[in-house]
Amino acid sequence: MNTESQEHNHRAHETRELISVPLGLRPKPLRKQKHSVGIGERALNSSENQEESSLRIPAPEKGTVRIIALDGVERVGKNMHAMEYDGEIIIFDAGFSFKDPTLPGVDCTVPNVKYLADRKHMIKAILISHGHLDHIGAIPYIMDDLGHPPIYSRRLTIALIKHRQQEFTHMRPLDLREIETNQVITVGNFTIKFFAVTHTIPDAMGILVQTPYGHVAYTGDLKLSHENEVVDNEEFETFAIFEKEKILVTIADSTNAENPGFSKSEKTVVNNIIDIVKKSTGRLIISSFSSQIDRNIQIIEGIIAAGKKVVIEGRSMLTNLSIAYELGIFKVDPQALIPVAKCGEYPKEKLVILATGSQGEEYAALDRMSKGTHKQIVIDDNDTVIFSSSTIPGNETAIQNVKDQLSRLGAAIVTYQTSDVHSSGHANKEELRWIHNHMKPKFFIPVHGFHYMLTAHARILRDIGMPKENIIIPNAGSIIDFVDNGKRAILQKYTAPNNPIVVDGNAIGSVQEVVLRDRKSLGEQGIFVCIIMINQRTNKLRKSPDIISRGFIYMRESQDLVNKARIMIKNTVEEAIDGETFINVEDLKKYITKRIESFLISETHKEPIVVPVIFIS
Repeated sequence: MNTESQEHNHRAHETRELISVPLGLRPKPLRKQKHSVGIGERALNSSENQEESSLRIPAPEKGTVRIIALDGVERVGKNMHAMEYDGEIIIFDAGFSFKDPTLPGVDCTVPNVKYLADRKHMIKAILISHGHLDHIGAIPYIMDDLGHPPIYSRRLTIALIKHRQQEFTHMRPLDLREIETNQVITVGNFTIKFFAVTHTIPDAMGILVQTPYGHVAYTGDLKLSHENEVVDNEEFETFAIFEKEKILVTIADSTNAENPGFSKSEKTVVNNIIDIVKKSTGRLIISSFSSQIDRNIQIIEGIIAAGKKVVIEGRSMLTNLSIAYELGIFKVDPQALIPVAKCGEYPKEKLVILATGSQGEEYAALDRMSKGTHKQIVIDDNDTVIFSSSTIPGNETAIQNVKDQLSRLGAAIVTYQTSDVHSSGHANKEELRWIHNHMKPKFFIPVHGFHYMLTAHARILRDIGMPKENIIIPNAGSIIDFVDNGKRAILQKYTAPNNPIVVDGNAIGSVQEVVLRDRKSLGEQGIFVCIIMINQRTNKLRKSPDIISRGFIYMRESQDLVNKARIMIKNTVEEAIDGETFINVEDLKKYITKRIESFLISETHKEPIVVPVIFIS
């Protein structure tokens, strides 16, 4: 081996070591999931009283192209759609939605796949557009129900799916098949092509499925690469494919359809951040979505080019960059990456920290810095924190708290509201107009967004001349059939099952309304527990009831109320069981609960959860 090769291998090994140890980029071992994976018959049947068997939905007539909007409409996230043609089905994406404040305690929600589970023998493939969790997150929870069809996607997406499966070691291995955008594949009777799209993660792609009436085009998430609203040549080259292809229907991302003009270009965002890096005389902390792999790589490259060192802090950031490094997408000089444990050995003005926590997530790197609990990084008045992210609805308070805490410690704050340090990964109105003018579909289905976003997207198609009857705005579960050799689109009155499916600790299934109502009540009103000991021989209480309250009243300052409650409970129990030879404990609990609830409402105007505990001896 020559000296140059030895040096190259040594540097590659050195980089890999830095990226693969806890003080570099290798993620900590993932927590293994203990719950049973898959919605399964158990969960699907739990909603059988609410919805007819999806098998009663009429099958499409031969030659009909059917699109099923399983989810990813009426909301942002949980993206999943399917196409059915001549007895075969393919699926586009399988994402989840993160925690929902209206579903307390629920870990995430996943699409209802009962329509597909009832037809799993027809499923030929799942096609994944890119590696964000709102497009891949549901995979571990639904594969058992779908019969484990093969999953096709590009290299980084496949790697991210593989990595996530480490949390589900008891699950049957996935059939993952890597493709590239220049490939044409045949799956069942489907002929499928792919095209690259611009997004915030490498290897994002759109999908074209051939039918006798033209292609079904599914864009996934996308925007345009541009400079001052002048679209880059590479976009023209990508969309040149549509000069030769007839498009029956486009199913397209609507997230930013209401926003005017073009989105800020990634080039502008990265250049602005690097300009701040170059001018900074103190330490910089840049907090970004770990899923914005493209931007994070460009920022790191810019920091290194500016002659500064990089500290990467946060498990998800480390994980994604580690995977990108292993695939050769992220190439880095090992000398420029500093382990967080050694950042105190360098002048602060020479350091830039790329950290997780831009949404105020508890225990994320930025949260720990703001609370002064980070072991290596202590914020002071020479620090500047850049939030290279927008605010996800629902996270406003958490983000504001982190900003306030950082400000109290002396840090300067830079956000997308004051500087161009963030851009969405989704196309604005004029970008969508450009895209549709190049794709020229006959029909259009807007997806990926709340209903008002889908409607805004539909208006763009109306503006460029598409007839109103050729635009179908779906709801969750909508079934759209293209009939008469692709000449007409019918939004069917029947829908695929779409009641929410939740992942709640070890349970996966339909929303349990009683459980969620109790959780909400606990959070808002608290709990009132009374412990009652009954003498079976005398039908009297052995002692005064014990009372425990959490989140309802402060016991020490509410002794009058507690004493009244004890007397009321004692009298209620003894009146109820007086003269009884057999005590029905369940009936007694219900009676006591009703009486206590009425008493507490009249005394406090609050409705805590009442839990009577009865011992008979």
